[in-house]
Amino acid sequence: MLRPIMQSIKALGEKRSTLEFPEEKESLPDCYRGKLRLDMPTCISCSACERICPNKTITMVNTPTDRGMKLMPQVGLERCLFCALCAEVCPPKCLTLSKDYSLEVRDKRELLKRPEELE
Repeated sequence: MLRPIMQSIKALGEKRSTLEFPEEKESLPDCYRGKLRLDMPTCISCSACERICPNKTITMVNTPTDRGMKLMPQVGLERCLFCALCAEVCPPKCLTLSKDYSLEVRDKRELLKRPEELE
């Protein structure tokens, strides 16, 4: 009967095993694949990312830029597999995967990211 109480008292003095998210973030390896990032000025509107995406997560949409309208990738993060095929096939390497893993939203529609939201 005393054993569980002793284990509980001992556990109080030990280091915490959880993080205070979002203030504290976990250290991630270099190969971690998080949210997609887009460098809009270097995008050449080739649509290679849209064609290679196995889950049809990327669609090309008209986006206003300083040089007029341009087709750029829009990403539905709710369907993204984080496979990095889009980043590998991108000729100017304007699509990259970041280490950002925070995907918490109140509404699923918030996971649909327009090109300007991927910067």
